[in-house]
Amino acid sequence: MSVDPGSIAALLDYRRQVFELDAEIRRADNPRVAHERWCTARRRLYESHGQSPLPEALRASFGGPYVWEYDPDWRLLATVEPVAEEAFELPASGDTTMRFVRFARAHAGAVSLDMYWLDAYGGGLFVPFADATSGKQTYGAGRYVLDTIKGADLGTRDGRLVLDLNFAYQPSCSYDPRWTCPLSPPVNRLDVAVRAGERLASH
Repeated sequence: MSVDPGSIAALLDYRRQVFELDAEIRRADNPRVAHERWCTARRRLYESHGQSPLPEALRASFGGPYVWEYDPDWRLLATVEPVAEEAFELPASGDTTMRFVRFARAHAGAVSLDMYWLDAYGGGLFVPFADATSGKQTYGAGRYVLDTIKGADLGTRDGRLVLDLNFAYQPSCSYDPRWTCPLSPPVNRLDVAVRAGERLASH
């Protein structure tokens, strides 16, 4: 099997830029300003980077990622309640599944979401969700608010987990089916409409 050194270098560069961006957002004192920076940086990566999740033919004309204006009401500080660990095969794009372990539930007001640990590679914390906008204004299979494998982690404040849904983003498979992505399980579908974070172009 031949490996293209240029592709490896591009992948490493993309991952570094994403991790550095999320670290910058995590350190920021002003969430609204950080959100503007997040939107601008992601737009640049999607439009011009060789490892963009977009098909190459669509990059030059891409106007997204499309995101709602920042809404401070969706910046949640969640308490984490441990639960008995249970392994799950979460649905994934392409009619596949991925093995995760549910180990806790995050609670913030009316929002309550199961938290998962990826049971593969080096592990990783993962919190997907769907809501009343899914399939209408946002990707039908849900969005991600926390995914430490990709650096999406806003840390903690005052001992509580930051779940800022303004930074929720759609998985790569929403742009190109060649990507395989875990999808949000029914237990993490919220009854409310979360008009924050990434959305579809037509809304």
